[in-house]
Amino acid sequence: MGRDVKRIALFLPNWVGDVVMATPAIRAARDAFPAADLVAVCKPYVADVLAGAPWFAEVIPSDKRGPRNQRLLAVSRKLRAGGADAAVLFSNSFRTALLARLGGCKRVVGFARYGRSLLLTDRLHHQIDARGRFVPTPAIDDYNRLAVVFGTPDPGHRMELFTTLADERSADAVWDRFGLARYSRVVALNPGAAFGAAKHWPVAHFAQLTRMLTSRLGCAALVLCGPTEREMARRIAEDSRSPHAFALNDTPLSLGLTKAVVRRADLLATTDSGPRHFAAAFGTPVVTLFGPTHIGWTETYFEKAIHIQKEVPCGPCQQRVCPLGHHRCMKELTPDEVFAAAHRLLATFPLPVESERRRVA
Repeated sequence: MGRDVKRIALFLPNWVGDVVMATPAIRAARDAFPAADLVAVCKPYVADVLAGAPWFAEVIPSDKRGPRNQRLLAVSRKLRAGGADAAVLFSNSFRTALLARLGGCKRVVGFARYGRSLLLTDRLHHQIDARGRFVPTPAIDDYNRLAVVFGTPDPGHRMELFTTLADERSADAVWDRFGLARYSRVVALNPGAAFGAAKHWPVAHFAQLTRMLTSRLGCAALVLCGPTEREMARRIAEDSRSPHAFALNDTPLSLGLTKAVVRRADLLATTDSGPRHFAAAFGTPVVTLFGPTHIGWTETYFEKAIHIQKEVPCGPCQQRVCPLGHHRCMKELTPDEVFAAAHRLLATFPLPVESERRRVA
């Protein structure tokens, strides 16, 4: 199947940050097959990550636990009715390969995982060590490998996101509500992590970091949150005892608002979670706090990033909840260390001219 392919189904990853890491490969597919329609097949909750992007002709929500029109047979019928020629599977599940085949895709490119090899026409393999264990390799590189096998040039590592006018208006409302325009710099803090509690940094540490940022650097601190993290965000801002700390805990939340805030911020301090990749996609300097996860899985080669991780005998364990209960990998990361990294990034990468980042995208 060559350049005459008419409709390509891209089965997106299931995690917010992974979708961002797939954007170089998605962009490469768009550029390499300009006459083809790209169709995003994805979990409903990650669709907003790519809102505003010019790449897709259609987005098809797919969720085996969702309503009937998002389940296997309904999604496969949509793909078949649309005439999908080929599929690239960024997700490693058996279900996505089966969906592609039931949807009529003649070419299916993906990693040979979870017993789905026979459903693939182009099989890739993850790197393993001598004992057969997976070697941590950056997901962005794996996604790029899929794109190259499909027929694109090397996509590179430049991640890319977009905001909508509605996203920017939501961010305008936040800036107006807290008077953030009066500050020369705004630092965003992201304490949440959908992966699990093992990625969380203590609230007291975040509060101390917030106090240090606002008192020593004269900036505003804006604490982000997801729907289940509102109380955490409120406590961080409150416990910082800083009049220059604000939280989004009682604000209408959306991924779009988070994107727009991260785009405008002068720096993001975050756990290893999706908004970390928003920062890289928008060119925002970012300090990421790693605990139970291997940095190697999610390295993105972003020059304005500093990763901080403590070496502990029990990690990185890749567990959602600390199996030993003491959570050393995160508790031993000190606010002083994170502040030093944040200060270094702010000094190395000065403010955009006339706060260019804060203008509507």
